[in-house]
Amino acid sequence: MNPNMLERHLTSRLKFKYLQLLVTVGEQRNIFKAAQIHNMAQPAATKIIRDIESALNINLFDRSSRGVTPTLYGDVLIKHAKLILSQVKHASEELSSLQGGLSGRVTVGSLLAASATLLPNSIIQLKKNRPNVSVSLMEGTGDKLLNSLKIDDLDIMVGRIPEAPDEDGLVNEVLYHEPVVIVSRSDHPLQSKGRLALKDLVNEEWILPPRETMLRKEIDFAFHKEGLDVPSNPVESVSILTNRTLLKNSDMITALPLQVVLTYEEIGLLKRLDVPLIIEPGPIGVTLRAQRELPPAAHYLLEALREEAAKLTQKYKDLY
Repeated sequence: MNPNMLERHLTSRLKFKYLQLLVTVGEQRNIFKAAQIHNMAQPAATKIIRDIESALNINLFDRSSRGVTPTLYGDVLIKHAKLILSQVKHASEELSSLQGGLSGRVTVGSLLAASATLLPNSIIQLKKNRPNVSVSLMEGTGDKLLNSLKIDDLDIMVGRIPEAPDEDGLVNEVLYHEPVVIVSRSDHPLQSKGRLALKDLVNEEWILPPRETMLRKEIDFAFHKEGLDVPSNPVESVSILTNRTLLKNSDMITALPLQVVLTYEEIGLLKRLDVPLIIEPGPIGVTLRAQRELPPAAHYLLEALREEAAKLTQKYKDLY
């Protein structure tokens, strides 16, 4: 089928409720469950899927006794269905915001570096000025959040960003630079050793970010730069709650963004080790889709993030 004919079929056959059903079937991998979510009978849902496949002359799902799996064609159509539905959602939010003045919804993805101070304080400021704005928060590793951002499941991603040209239709805005420090529990035996070098820590038990993260790559490079092996058999985790408990109940050490550490130093739970900074302060900021107009609620949060980042920049000037 040529592109023009395919476009006519898509625009004439795909209603919004069909797009919603396609996305849900793709998420649930089960037509019966998707039908329940949309309050329709399974035969009706199955007929809609088969009618779309028949109209386009392609298979969208592979069927098995355990459910359905999107084909390559199905993945493409589901991806674009999500984008269309997201734009409709944002149009509705923008209209609502114009009507109500201060309402709307923003969905934000948070990396570890933003989770302790920058994002929470920005949300507090946002809710203070615009209490009717809803905030939905998703945490995870950079690769997963970037994928969500690309398909419009997120409005903004906040945290450590790469010092590299923008790519894949995304744009980065650096808000400030944050140091990474090495920490342990406050009564760890190393705390009494005084000034330490990186070579003194190679044989310690470490918690490190997963290998695919930028922070892990920078930590590995810091060890290699000094002719050292990366600590063996680390626990690989970005869960701050899990890592906090591991540090508290063991002799493990880890590298964390300074703002995360300051939060726990205030209550005496963690403490920085006397080690020189092994990584240059990294850029913390926001990542957005380049060609997408943000909904008003996301603009409000972006303003709050910039204001909070300015305070942190001044704070770090006083510390270093």
